[in-house]
Amino acid sequence: MNRRFVLLAAPFLLALTAAAPAPRKSPAPAPVADTVKIAIATTMGSIEIELDHKHAPMTVENILRYVDQRRLDNTNFYRAMKLAWGTPPNGLIQGGLQMDPKRVLKPVVHEPTSQTGLSHKAGAVSLARNAPGTGTADFSILLSDLTSLDADPKATNPDQQAGYAVFGRVTGGMDVVRRIFDSPTSPTRGQGSMKGQMLEPPVRILTVRRVPLTVAPPAVK
Repeated sequence: MNRRFVLLAAPFLLALTAAAPAPRKSPAPAPVADTVKIAIATTMGSIEIELDHKHAPMTVENILRYVDQRRLDNTNFYRAMKLAWGTPPNGLIQGGLQMDPKRVLKPVVHEPTSQTGLSHKAGAVSLARNAPGTGTADFSILLSDLTSLDADPKATNPDQQAGYAVFGRVTGGMDVVRRIFDSPTSPTRGQGSMKGQMLEPPVRILTVRRVPLTVAPPAVK
């Protein structure tokens, strides 16, 4: 079934908690490998994500700026879009800054899936946005295949032509993603397409960190 949904960066949402300490500045970024792993520690457990720098370099470098400056620490997973059709669990969870002006950086250039070759499959991580090119650090994790969110160059609607930017996939902790997805939602909070999808209470993101690369020891001869 070909349906489309809005992965909004939610600029209208109020911050859910008191302001956190000022984010830490970081030195000039080092060269980025083809893939980089990050770990999202939440109050429900940890989620490991592999960022695909090879195919979505600008989006990944953008997210790593937020990670390295610790701007995603003490934020929230705040939305669960639970679709009534398809095989459950069907939908996504969304988290991030909710456009907190003290944390947000300059928006990143949009990288459509028609350019990157990536797709909105189960476990994919996608950048939330309003118009194309407005994405910052809010992101969605898919519980099911939602390829209608991919770019469709043949569409007449410019938003559908652009689609959303996939930049990674979950490699560990999908059970945590499902627990967040199954958390209670408020029937009244949220605006527009997000009404009834806001987690109540939100799930706290404690820290987001790069996962150090593990180097196998040399073989003993």
